Amino acid sequence: MKKNSYISFVFITLFSLSIQAQSKKWTLEECVKYAIQNNISIKQSELDSKTALIDKKGAIGNFLPSLNANASHSWNIGLNQDITTGLLQNQTTQFTSAGANVGVDIYKGLQNQNTLRRANLSIVAAKYQLLKMQEDIALNVANAFLQILFNKENLKVQKEQLEINEKQYVRSEELVKAGSIPRGDLLDIKATVALNNQNVIAADNALLISKLSLAQLLQLKEFEDFDVVDDTDIRDKNNIMVQTPAAIYDKALENRTELKIARTNLEIAQKDLEIAKGAFQPTLQGFYSFNSRVSYADVPFFDSMRNLIGTKNSAPFFEQFNSNKGQSFGAQLSIPIFNGFSVRNNVERSKVSLERSKIAVEQQDLDLQRNVFTAFTDAKGALNAYESSVVALEARQGAYDYAKEKYDVGLMNSFDFNQSQTLLTNAQSEIIRTKYDYIFKIKILEFYFGIPIIKY
Repeated sequence: MKKNSYISFVFITLFSLSIQAQSKKWTLEECVKYAIQNNISIKQSELDSKTALIDKKGAIGNFLPSLNANASHSWNIGLNQDITTGLLQNQTTQFTSAGANVGVDIYKGLQNQNTLRRANLSIVAAKYQLLKMQEDIALNVANAFLQILFNKENLKVQKEQLEINEKQYVRSEELVKAGSIPRGDLLDIKATVALNNQNVIAADNALLISKLSLAQLLQLKEFEDFDVVDDTDIRDKNNIMVQTPAAIYDKALENRTELKIARTNLEIAQKDLEIAKGAFQPTLQGFYSFNSRVSYADVPFFDSMRNLIGTKNSAPFFEQFNSNKGQSFGAQLSIPIFNGFSVRNNVERSKVSLERSKIAVEQQDLDLQRNVFTAFTDAKGALNAYESSVVALEARQGAYDYAKEKYDVGLMNSFDFNQSQTLLTNAQSEIIRTKYDYIFKIKILEFYFGIPIIKY
């Protein structure tokens, strides 16, 4: 009995968890965070950041000495000079050589220093690029999220309108039986109900597609039961509309990531020019070299190791290696005189890239100013449109209630009543559209003011 109770408890628990998982509704914050963690474009930007870090390691490595070792062993079979008598004779001789070289840049026209500075700037640019990608994804998710909310409310309106018309159809049947309205009016109401059914189906499809779009944006593999929470708060919580466009623009100059990217790219272009100019200057390198060699004759390949203990007619291996060792060190100065204009052309190309970067900063500044003032105007217009739609809905609702009273007593035909009903439905849809349009425009304005969609 206890065992059956335990099994029932486990089953009920798992079933409850399954139902809970299916009924989970995502908040905007959850959607944005999940998208940032799983979006493919963001993962690619993260790889760009890793590449920038690797490039910095390479730039640091330019300051370190280079160390290379070499070794070789060869057999000469046939007529060779005897290494002890100097006479030519048929024999097998072996030669072994080994060495090591160390080189270090003492002066290279400050190219190594500027390359390191450029690598640091590239890391900053990669971070800004990743942040910009996150901000764009957040804005796209917010737009898709609000589209779902809009379609939800629109579906609700269409269903309510269908329910009203179905009740009106029943009421019209009674009026036809009572002789208050002609049968043609009943047919008009029936056609209206059929049209309402089509509108409900279209609204339901639009809602499904909007959910699918957001689920795909989040890279969700299972999205059949995907849904979001209903959040229709239209308040300007951050009081962004009390700000002036100039104040928002000044704030955007400090915070906007795209402007930071353009400025960082300008600094990178300046470093590229300095690196290119550095090739005009002389370079000074220090070097150190160590080498030694060993040679012996009449030693078959399979017996060559016996030379290590000096059993043949030449000195032992390690004795020769020690006796023949040599060292060299010094400095090498290289002065560029003519290189087919390659250095000069690189400098000219870097100058052109620098001018492009300067223009990009100016263009980004102009675009930002235009976008901020446009966003403010759009948000203000969206608010006015929403407020006007509220007034219009109140008027349409009053007109519809009055028309319904007249229709119920036979003082209005079905065509005029349907017209009043259509105008009411349009007013309801318009208030939904303007509401979510205003919410999104506020999000964009906050975006430029430095207020993120969510904190991440």
